[in-house]
Amino acid sequence: MSQAEDLQPHPASAPSPELPPDSGAMVDPLQAEPAGHSNDSAATALRPWTSSWARDILVSVIVSAFIIVFLYQPVRVEGTSMLPMLQDEDRLFINKIAYRVGDIHHLDVVVFLYPHDHSKSYIKRVIAVGGDRLRIDHGQVYVNGEPLKEGYVPIRYEDERSQPETVIPPHEYWVMGDHRNISSDSRDFGPVARDLIYGKAAFVYWPVDQMGVVR
Repeated sequence: MSQAEDLQPHPASAPSPELPPDSGAMVDPLQAEPAGHSNDSAATALRPWTSSWARDILVSVIVSAFIIVFLYQPVRVEGTSMLPMLQDEDRLFINKIAYRVGDIHHLDVVVFLYPHDHSKSYIKRVIAVGGDRLRIDHGQVYVNGEPLKEGYVPIRYEDERSQPETVIPPHEYWVMGDHRNISSDSRDFGPVARDLIYGKAAFVYWPVDQMGVVR
């Protein structure tokens, strides 16, 4: 049974506000106040600190929003078609600017809109790019006539599917899941158009024991 790797957006929490590193050394010295004015002096001293705290929260929210909107987005993996690199329920950051300023390369792990339903996002590995000749012979992938060495596909995840030779159209990409015997990928829905690919898998941040760069 084929399985697609689906992604769900995962909202990032705003970083906890931090005081500037030198805040303890930069405050103005306070003079002792008469006993009758202790409450007023405490309130006066508290106001600048509260204002600084609120400002730091606002800056943190703005920076977080900028990162999420323009640079990185946290997502959650649903499914197991990218095992062993990515597991079900893994949380990771995808780089949304990588392909706005750069090219998509062989073996990149990319996030794209499912060609038959743009409300869904899939994550797969790029196997061939526009202009490549690709064929699959009982699970062995050949790109431009050369057998592809796929150390990221464990023997237990290999399959016996074949694909007649095809030339990948310009600005399209042949993508496949690492867990070959359950993955729904370009063998089922064909190459993916460039404009459907919107991110590069960058870094798994949860769970902790899976933390690391996506390769």
